[in-house]
Amino acid sequence: MPQLSLHTPVGDLTLSEEDGSLVAVDWGWGRDQSETPFLQCARDQLQAYFDGDLKVFDLRLAPHGTAYRRRIWQALVDIPVGETRSYGGLAMAAGGSARSVGGAMATNPIPIIIPCHRVVGSGSGSGAGAGRMGGYSGGEGLPTKLFLLALERRMAPLGVAQTQVELL
Repeated sequence: MPQLSLHTPVGDLTLSEEDGSLVAVDWGWGRDQSETPFLQCARDQLQAYFDGDLKVFDLRLAPHGTAYRRRIWQALVDIPVGETRSYGGLAMAAGGSARSVGGAMATNPIPIIIPCHRVVGSGSGSGAGAGRMGGYSGGEGLPTKLFLLALERRMAPLGVAQTQVELL
């Protein structure tokens, strides 16, 4: 399976390709490096995203997972840049419970592009219960999630809708 790694503000990432689609974004530097045209494009898009110049990914994604998890991951992709949803809100939109949504997000094989960082606890707004961001298993955990959300909040006013990818 071809893989290509890159340095990012949230740590090293390794991209994996299968049959011309992105199947994984893993934290850390991969041992083997293959600069296929697809992986070069995916790397370039991620670098532009971290530079604040890309708000819409245009990549073929084929994450491995159950039909339910793929439905949750598609719902994540549909959350507009700069916005968040609660676990319960995502469960109402895509089916299941807040807990099952959390389980699907914990197994997300393509973080950042399938933006599980956009899901927060129901009390994460202002007022009582504020500050419950929910977890994040990538990078440095919560600091990585907060970094990604802040990056996207800066991009959102530029009139960007959402990631333009559909899971295969």
